Amino acid sequence: MFGGAFDPPHNAHLALAQAAVQQLGLDALHIIPTGQAWHKARALSATEHRLAMARLAFEGLPKVVIDERELERAGPSFTIDTLEALQAENPGVQLYLIIGADQFVAFRQWHRWQDILKLAIICIAGRANFTPAEGDFYLQGQAHGKGEGKAKQAVLTLDLPLMPVSATQIRQLMASGAMTAVEIAHLVPEPVARYISRHRLYSPR
Repeated sequence: MFGGAFDPPHNAHLALAQAAVQQLGLDALHIIPTGQAWHKARALSATEHRLAMARLAFEGLPKVVIDERELERAGPSFTIDTLEALQAENPGVQLYLIIGADQFVAFRQWHRWQDILKLAIICIAGRANFTPAEGDFYLQGQAHGKGEGKAKQAVLTLDLPLMPVSATQIRQLMASGAMTAVEIAHLVPEPVARYISRHRLYSPR
């Protein structure tokens, strides 16, 4: 499971998805755009735009499934609810939760975070300005398990180049007029840049 606002999806998201599929040997990677984001103070872009951009960014990758369940869910979107649904649909499989380092820092604030550890192995990717020791919560070396006598590592680190790009940065560059949708094409997949331009997303009002 790789969830996020994807507002917009960018090249670091794409690299993380590719690394997860390859390094974890996944049968499927569910890309899950966030529905009602309880933890974000700002309003997200319209659901149809974020879903369309996620499809443009990820659908060409092998093993990827664009999963709309959180967009269709009433009320706040909690990761634990999605993980429990995926586990019920796929009994006996090992679940992995793919997150960025910025999300991992605040993991202890997540709804039912202890239950997340029971269901999924967390796979974390760092950012250029982050080291694990900076987080207020680090699980490396802890274990969790399913079934008697089984123990598994709670956290894995994905090996991929550090890419100092964020959706916040992209929105700010466009809102300030510092960059146009054409000029951010090196930060987001080209189809996403064209979509942003066509729908005038993030542009100065």
